[in-house]
Amino acid sequence: MTGRRRYADPCGVARALDAVGERWALLVVRELLLGPKRFAALHRGLAGMSQNVLSQRLRDLEGSGIVRHRELGPPASARVYELTPRGRDLEPVLFALARWGGRSPLDPSGTAELSVDAMMFALKTTFEPAAASGLRARLALRFDHDLFVTEIESGQFRITRADAALQADAALRADAPLQAPLRADAAPQADAAPQADVPLRADAVLQAEAPLQADVPLRVDVPLRADAVLTTDVATFRSLVFGGRPLTEPLSSGAIRLEGDADLATRFLACFPRPSIPS
Repeated sequence: MTGRRRYADPCGVARALDAVGERWALLVVRELLLGPKRFAALHRGLAGMSQNVLSQRLRDLEGSGIVRHRELGPPASARVYELTPRGRDLEPVLFALARWGGRSPLDPSGTAELSVDAMMFALKTTFEPAAASGLRARLALRFDHDLFVTEIESGQFRITRADAALQADAALRADAPLQAPLRADAAPQADAAPQADVPLRADAVLQAEAPLQADVPLRVDVPLRADAVLTTDVATFRSLVFGGRPLTEPLSSGAIRLEGDADLATRFLACFPRPSIPS
């Protein structure tokens, strides 16, 4: 913390900026909102940020009591970074900032794509309960190293990283039988009929990052239930959610893979209207 410039202003806004006002600081917090990450995963989600700057921001945020690190034991044997309770208190601040910033024009010179976690946070900030009226759905979203479970029910939207969702399913469905499990490393079944309840085995995706909850063993033998599973990249998913692109286009080109209820997936994608930009 030494050497950093401070506002020396007793105002709460100034004191908050003393803690999180440095460039990249709040984006590091954004990347940790859905759970702990290793350094490499953090760096992957912050395009344009050098490893040296990330190391410095993590030290600053740890010094401010916003982030902490812990060492995972075997089999992971790695260091992860996570938000403290004080850091989690920043979520509504980021939520408000994202909604405010979403009404600003996009920088036409910008070339970076949203990170996976930024895309998931964008879903939270743009969810429109009226568009989800009467909808009850549970969709899994799979992006390369990352797997998320989203739920819409009673006009509420929830999103969970898959390791936590698998823990919940393991607790709730420990005696549930496995029926035609869909493994994350499985080849797509071209002739498979859509199922109303797609059992999803996420072990292959999670092994790429390794389970982060060292004190709660991950039960990958219990399937993760979803009405549909979308497997794609962030750019394609963003074009569906915010670009008005019909789902049939990337399905035809192979840019997205869908297992489960296509109509439900289409309805889900329409629940996140793009913020209007004032003229």
